[in-house]
Amino acid sequence: MAASASRSAALRSPRLPLLLVPAGAARPGPRPRSSGPTAMQPPPAARGWLTGLRFDNRALRALPVEEPPPGGDPAPRPVPGACFSRVRPSPLREPRLVALSAPALALLGLGPPPPPPPGARPEREEEEQEEEEEEAGAGAPRSRRRRAGSGAEAEVELYFSGNALLPGSEPAAHCYCGHQFGSFAGQLGDGAAMYLGEVLGTAGQRWELQLKGAGLTPFSRQADGRKVLRSSIREFLCSEAMFHLGIPTTRAGSCVTSESKVIRDIYYDGNPKYENCAVVLRIASTFLRFGSFEIFKPPDEHTGRKGPSVGRNDIRIQMLDYVISSFYPEIQAAFAGDSVQRNAAFFREVTRRTARLVADWQCVGFCHGVLNTDNMSIVGLTIDYGPFGFMDRYDPDHVCNSSDTSGRYAYNKQPEVCKWNLQKLAEALVPELPLEVSEPILREEYDAEFEKHYLHKMRRKLGLIRLELEEDRELVSALLETMHLTGADFTNTFYLLSSFSVAPEPTQAAHFLDQLAQQCASLEELKLAFRPQMDPRQASPRSWSASSSPPSCSTCPPLSSSGVTGSAGRRGSRDTEPAWKETCKASAA
Repeated sequence: MAASASRSAALRSPRLPLLLVPAGAARPGPRPRSSGPTAMQPPPAARGWLTGLRFDNRALRALPVEEPPPGGDPAPRPVPGACFSRVRPSPLREPRLVALSAPALALLGLGPPPPPPPGARPEREEEEQEEEEEEAGAGAPRSRRRRAGSGAEAEVELYFSGNALLPGSEPAAHCYCGHQFGSFAGQLGDGAAMYLGEVLGTAGQRWELQLKGAGLTPFSRQADGRKVLRSSIREFLCSEAMFHLGIPTTRAGSCVTSESKVIRDIYYDGNPKYENCAVVLRIASTFLRFGSFEIFKPPDEHTGRKGPSVGRNDIRIQMLDYVISSFYPEIQAAFAGDSVQRNAAFFREVTRRTARLVADWQCVGFCHGVLNTDNMSIVGLTIDYGPFGFMDRYDPDHVCNSSDTSGRYAYNKQPEVCKWNLQKLAEALVPELPLEVSEPILREEYDAEFEKHYLHKMRRKLGLIRLELEEDRELVSALLETMHLTGADFTNTFYLLSSFSVAPEPTQAAHFLDQLAQQCASLEELKLAFRPQMDPRQASPRSWSASSSPPSCSTCPPLSSSGVTGSAGRRGSRDTEPAWKETCKASAA
């Protein structure tokens, strides 16, 4: 309903801003008029629910910070010799709370949100009626009378939209580089996210707050620094879901939408539309990443790009001192007198945490989608939820990112890609950690830690807790292969297995097997899933070659019309339903 109202509101303004739209593409309607702040608002005089947060912004004291140019222009620019650049959030029009995670906010020492005063709650029903009237064309379109939230809701809308700054917060954007899809991209940085500061929780833990979608920064490049409601809801939900699945992750405290609009090509089909801007409050011990250490990289031999702080080994030392003392204090204490051994222990722990993290992903069917070095946490968290996805039917080659045409970040390649990223981190730590020290650590630790943690988690998923056998590894592999051949749903299959009785009655076993078989794909779905995949430009000449030049050896398999041979082609030619259903049942038994 709100989306419909937004579409109808898009026809109100007679002026159209200058847009870059592909030739022949449909153009969005005029930007809707919306009342709201054009500048940041002062905080309320009265003390509120959020204003008591205790900020202690250690990162900005320990690491070099670029002061903004005169006038505070956030125009994209290189940021040499600094880890952060001071910025200011861009206010949103009519911010409105969408979702709040009380468990995440409790990390900051916040109790449950206080209830609003009697009669102060916004009259949502009247707003919805106005939207329905506009959608139905009842009368001339008019501006919606947005009633601000009250109490805690109003504070969240004010502070976590970026419309006002909490006392003690110091907004800044982090400078980092990254290898994207295997190629060094040079300076990247927080193009839409802003560090607000670090809050001390009740037990003394330190939590960094970020606003994602808060506006332009020096690292926004050609983008607008905004995020839309679609992606913001996805990040909010997945951050909290991953935490409750027991997987290390950044948290999401709130999601705030607004009447501010940006243009997005939702389906990448040349039909851009206006969408509502939104901001997510992200919470983590730190958002530093592998790419944070790549700002010192000299010109890359393949791309020619370089980091903005080449030659500044003094800053690399500052970063290592800060990261290890803040997030790995036990390592700092154990190796205080030997920096190389300290840095080696740090790299070993990052390697182990990363291996365990990706093993956790594999065990729940999670695909990150963009495992660039700039999306890899230095403390082993899942960060930067973009085109992520969870597998439905088990497919080891599953790719959740439509722009990953080469399948670099496919589900089954995630462990190896994370190891590759660790190699790039090792290179970024030179000379403070020589490669002759870090590379053996990576070889010795990563695969062993991944295999150990992965098998431990899969045993738990299968209920193999009391007794661990060497054959368990083969059992897991056989189950996954059967799930692949039958197109079984990844999550639902494990869910059903968890309900299987150790000593079932015959009728219960039959019912269980029928339920399990229902999670498998139909014959038509299997044919579609296993049809040969090849670019038509490759298939055509091969098909012609096959028809004009048959194999010279009688034992060679005939080339299919698509130019693909092998197990995938044979799997796709199955023509009897009982075959796959019996395979599924036999495996479960």
